[in-house]
Order: sequence, then C-alpha cells, then structure tokens
Amino acid sequence: MRGVKSSTERLASAFLASRPVRWCGSSLRGLALASVIANIGIIVTGAAVRLTKSGLGCPTWPRCTDESYVSTPEMGINGAIEFGNRLLTFVLVAIAVACFLGALARRRRSLVRLSVAVALGIPGQGVIGGITVLTNLNPWVVGLHFILSIALIAGAFALWRRVDEGDGEPILLVPAPLRQLAWVTTAAGLAVIAAGVVVTGSGPHSGDQGAKRNNLDPQQISQVHADLVFLLIGLTVALWFALRAVDAPPSAVRAAATLFWVEMGQGLIGFVQYFTHLPVALVAAHMLGSGLVWVATLSVLWSLRTRPAVAPATPTPTPAGTAEPVPAS
Repeated sequence: MRGVKSSTERLASAFLASRPVRWCGSSLRGLALASVIANIGIIVTGAAVRLTKSGLGCPTWPRCTDESYVSTPEMGINGAIEFGNRLLTFVLVAIAVACFLGALARRRRSLVRLSVAVALGIPGQGVIGGITVLTNLNPWVVGLHFILSIALIAGAFALWRRVDEGDGEPILLVPAPLRQLAWVTTAAGLAVIAAGVVVTGSGPHSGDQGAKRNNLDPQQISQVHADLVFLLIGLTVALWFALRAVDAPPSAVRAAATLFWVEMGQGLIGFVQYFTHLPVALVAAHMLGSGLVWVATLSVLWSLRTRPAVAPATPTPTPAGTAEPVPAS
C-alpha cells in the first residue's frame, strides 16, 4: 500500500508541475475575473433569448428537438439564438475547470473550495435552464435561473479577490457597526434583485408568445421594486458618509461611491424603460446593470476587511545547555 501511495503522490506532483496546470496557477486571478465577466455575460445573453422570444427556440431539453441536440435550419433564428445560449455554458465550464486547476496549482484549500463551488453551480444552472424550457418558461423557474447566476457571480468574485489575499483570519478595517451597515446594504441589494425578478415575471417579455406570466399586477410590483431601490440608494449614501466620518481606507470610500453611481445609472435605466414601455434595448441594459450593481456591492464588502497570509509555524528553540528530560524507567 505504501508503494501505491507513493506512486499516486508522484503522479499528482507531476500533474501539478505540468505546464498547463502551472499556467492556470499563474493566471488564476485573470481566470477568476474571466469567470465573473462570463457569468455576467450569460445574464445578458439569457435576456437576449427572452427579448427575442427565443425561449422555446429549442422546445425541449437536453436535446434541442426530439431528434437532434443542435438547432436545425427549420427552427430559424429563434432556434439558433437559444442553442447559441446553451453553447455558452461550455465556455463557463472551460473557465471553471481552468480556475480549479489554477487553485490546485496554488495549493490553497480556500481557493480550491471556491473554484469547486463555482464549477458545481454551472451544471446546476444548466439543469434549471432545462426545467425552464420543460415548464414552458414558468416565470418563477426563470427567476430562479437568474438568482443562481447572481450566486455564481458572488462565488467567482470571491475567488478573484481571494487570490491576492492570505488565509489568515479577516481583519476589519472599519468599526463593526459599519460592517453591519454594509451587510444591511447588501441585503437591500438582494431584495431589489429579487423584486426585479418578480417584476420581470409580470411583464410582457416572457420569452415566447404562449409563455406563462405570474399574474401579479405589474404596476404594483414595480412600485415595490422602486421603493426598495430608494431604500438601497439611501443606505449606500449613509454608508459613504459613515466611511468618510471614520476615516476609512480610501479604497472603501471609493467602493461605496462607485456603488452609488452604478445604482444611479441602473435606476435611471429602470425609470426610462418603465415610462417608455420596456423597449428591448433598455431592458437588456437593465439586465447588465443588475450584474454590475451586484459586483459593486460585493466590492464594498471586500473593501472593509483584509486577510493576511498565515505565518509558517516555527519550532520553539531549546535553550542551550538544557538537557532533554529522561523518561522514568
């Protein structure tokens, strides 16, 4: 057994020392950032599927038709759009695998765990997408599909930021009440996203002519969404002033300011699209904005603490001339 274990260890060491794995390790930060961008991008392409009424361009899953895994010319542009969006899943998988290899090369469990979490979320996203098709674009399932994308962005963002951090205990850079205010702001941001999902499920862009809607009053749920946006902006302004008041690190103040301006841009798009009856281009921009607001929110949280490297353990030296204790016979 010892020989088998030794052989396995040699193979593992040789694998981690291979050129592709070493490249993934040295490029992990860029790969993790690519994962963040790709997961935001698939929100936009998913919106394109819905806005072009291509949600059922491939009417079944996992095949595109009962006889084919790919779209056919007879399915037209809608089939091509939906099948193209499905293919983007493989781009996410490729990036996730590269991130996992890079985390292995870095030999840090924290990075490996984050890369695995993101990688496992991608097939889960594919399954929920399949259920979306099989349930005739049920708006609640569509919403769950979007929420999982938000979770994947959070995981990819955490991996990106953790690459440059150590594995020591987090050190707060601001007083604890400000950290709590940042978490309340994050919760408000999630509430805005969730309300936006419900608004989308009540609106006209269902993804297909015969798709279901959630039967909620679009005007009322839009008002709830707008009220939560005002709450989020107010909390962000309060956080910015509080950070300035306690002389927080400039990076934290900048992160809060960036979040505010991203929220303002997103809010402007939201109001214009509402009063212009949801033009396709603005709806797509609003979907992109939701991902950017979420990333800006995560940036604020990360700016409020740091994690030092874990210092290697050093053996305690034995004082010169001190004899080792002799066990009693």
